[in-house]
Amino acid sequence: MNVSYQWLSEYIDLGGIEPQELAELLTRGGIEIDGVASRNAGVTKTVVGYVLEKEKHPDADKLNVCKIDAGTGETLQIVCGAPNVAAGQKVPVALVGAKLPGDLQIKRAKLRGVESQGMICSARELGINDKLLPKELQEGILVLPADAEIGTDIADLLGLNDSVLELDLTPNRSDCLSLLGVAYETAALTGRLLTLPEPEKALYPASDKTSDAVRVGIASVEACSHYAMRAVKGVKIGPSPLWLQNRLIAAGIRPISNVVDVTNFVMLEYGQPLHAFDAAKVKGAVNVRFACEGETLVTLDGQERKLEPHMPVIADDERAIALAGVMGGLDTEVTPDTVDILLESARFAGPAVRKTSRQLGLRSEASARFEKGVDPERVLGALDRAAALIAQVAGGLVTEGVAEVRLATPEPAVIELSLDRINRMLGTSLSSLEIKTIWSRLQFQAEPAGEGVWRLTVPTRRGDITRAVDLIEEVARLNGYDRIPTTRIEGPTTTGALTKPQAIRRELRKLLSESGLNEAVTYSVTSAGRAALFAELSGAAGGMRPIPLAMPMSEERSALRATLLPNLLEAAAYNKSRRNASTAAFEIASVYHSAEEKLTTLPAEHQRLAVLLTGNRRSSSWNQAAETYDFYDIKGIVERIALRLGLADALRFEQAKPADFHPGRAAALKLKSESGEQTIGYVGQLHPELQRDFDLGDAYAAEIDLKPLYEAADARIVYRTLPRFPSAERDLAVVVDEGVPGASLAEAAKSAAGEWAESVRVFDVYAGERLGAGKKSVALALVYRHPDRTLTDEEIADAQSSVVRALEQSFSAELRK
Repeated sequence: MNVSYQWLSEYIDLGGIEPQELAELLTRGGIEIDGVASRNAGVTKTVVGYVLEKEKHPDADKLNVCKIDAGTGETLQIVCGAPNVAAGQKVPVALVGAKLPGDLQIKRAKLRGVESQGMICSARELGINDKLLPKELQEGILVLPADAEIGTDIADLLGLNDSVLELDLTPNRSDCLSLLGVAYETAALTGRLLTLPEPEKALYPASDKTSDAVRVGIASVEACSHYAMRAVKGVKIGPSPLWLQNRLIAAGIRPISNVVDVTNFVMLEYGQPLHAFDAAKVKGAVNVRFACEGETLVTLDGQERKLEPHMPVIADDERAIALAGVMGGLDTEVTPDTVDILLESARFAGPAVRKTSRQLGLRSEASARFEKGVDPERVLGALDRAAALIAQVAGGLVTEGVAEVRLATPEPAVIELSLDRINRMLGTSLSSLEIKTIWSRLQFQAEPAGEGVWRLTVPTRRGDITRAVDLIEEVARLNGYDRIPTTRIEGPTTTGALTKPQAIRRELRKLLSESGLNEAVTYSVTSAGRAALFAELSGAAGGMRPIPLAMPMSEERSALRATLLPNLLEAAAYNKSRRNASTAAFEIASVYHSAEEKLTTLPAEHQRLAVLLTGNRRSSSWNQAAETYDFYDIKGIVERIALRLGLADALRFEQAKPADFHPGRAAALKLKSESGEQTIGYVGQLHPELQRDFDLGDAYAAEIDLKPLYEAADARIVYRTLPRFPSAERDLAVVVDEGVPGASLAEAAKSAAGEWAESVRVFDVYAGERLGAGKKSVALALVYRHPDRTLTDEEIADAQSSVVRALEQSFSAELRK
């Protein structure tokens, strides 16, 4: 929003307040000013001149020699090359000694032998953005109105001795999208008197009434709550007077014609968008309705718009004639041939205007205001103001009365607020008189409602104020944010800390990064097919379904991910296709599960850890061959995680055949807890077919549900003393059936060995003809240690005997001789 300092001063006395000071005052009051620009780019000694004569230059076909009366008491001779210069024109004349933008100094000169005593200027040479001028004034010299007084300073005539404040408004302060809104704000901040414009009395024909000229209607309050029209007859379309053009140009709006310029002027002044229709082109009654299916409209920019049933339109008895609150239609625009006009003012529904504007990619000054909300009390005031101005600048007579329909009348907000609450929230000690003064400056109606309590009626122009805290903010603004005292913080303080899940996730990232893995961050969406992979992990085995998106970006991103591994595989395949064949990556993120075919509740969200290894663990060099990842690399990473979280004894691997894993090289991760044992994930090599689908070599992966780890893990670092006494190591080998897992033997041996058993591990497995069919030999290494003394051979032998007996009883094991 651009605000002209001169225009603003018509409503409030700004004497003694320079534009920069005003900008600082508004910014301190919460209305941020991005910048203050002077409209005068450096024009001096330039006046209105009258072209007395124009003759061709004797030695140049494209130059003219003009005789100019510039009000200096002598006739000036100026050589001009503009093709549109002509005798009888009023033009800007830069006198000898003048300065123009670009540090151009005007001196006496001879052009092809003819003396030139100044310069006739174009708009661009005066530093005016010619794109904001009427099209007929954009080429050649600037031709001034015939009533411009000769000798008048051009900066005064064109309003160049002005500054423009650029407001950067927050969305809630739509009241300042108007000059009156900024004037109210300035009056409140300065305490000065505000003078509001009063529409000059328009001439009404004795017999013509607006109700006879047009009938209006509203089909739905969801499209519009208040619609009003006035008719103006006998207008003469033409250029606007210079004062009106200057106001629009200062605001960054190009003048078009007197009628259209008035609607834009009043929109900037009142914040109420208006539109003028050529009355002769409107067929029958005017109605606000939603568009029909397949309906089209050619808007003022000449483009045909395909409308949808949620788009509000203005329509006559035959077709849509405007996009409500966005842009008018080309068929009913005001043209030089227009004689009678219908002037519209309305309160269109912001959500409907916003959706239409965004969908059509058509944003206008009007839509920006309707989206944020207009003051319902200004609909008729702006209509009267515009009708009177049109009668003033375009002639014509305004019909008596207003044709209107009002379906809803918003009531002003009424809020109670106490002095104690204001001071308590702001930390101030303001008096009751100071607060009442602030209400008066804001022009809020305040009535006493008890000791130190007010009942305030907030004007409808301030739609941003709906609660008591909004009023307290107004007190802070008007009193001055810099006057709020600094107070010491009181009350209990809490030391910030990570939650247990946050600490565990941080520790996992650190551990995996130190292990040589890279963290990946992938999309939360994938294709429906890939969302169904890894049935045991995705929940498909338990009846869960892929969750489709309502408006997917593409088929490849059409469903929420149910597992992390498919996206990691995509990343590995992407890297391999770019000559980066080895991937060691992990991701900690959420997956989403739901058993509903059509969502009625939010899906369940689970945090997971996924790890993927593929390619080479170590590249080849002159002294060693390349080494590829294998099952024990991924298993070792999981074991390292369990060890770091204090779960080494609670986590075990159990052979399994989960979907999309290799049927003979995968395991379920079982976690023991007080409530029992549960499967928290899977680890192993991926299925060969899945590896081929992603064009990868052998790939090893793990995916773990983190919630059970959060509950069971101990992320604290626990220290213990180094052992002072020696350990004793004993080996034994037993023959068991081929189907007996080595981990089960080690677990049973650890349990039977007693409290002094420090560790048990499998160090050899052998199967051969000597043992017989279906048999294998498993060798276990046991380490014993007592914390307070050295164990005796007899104690160790007893423990070993207990281990052998336990293995014989549980697995029919035979001690291998």
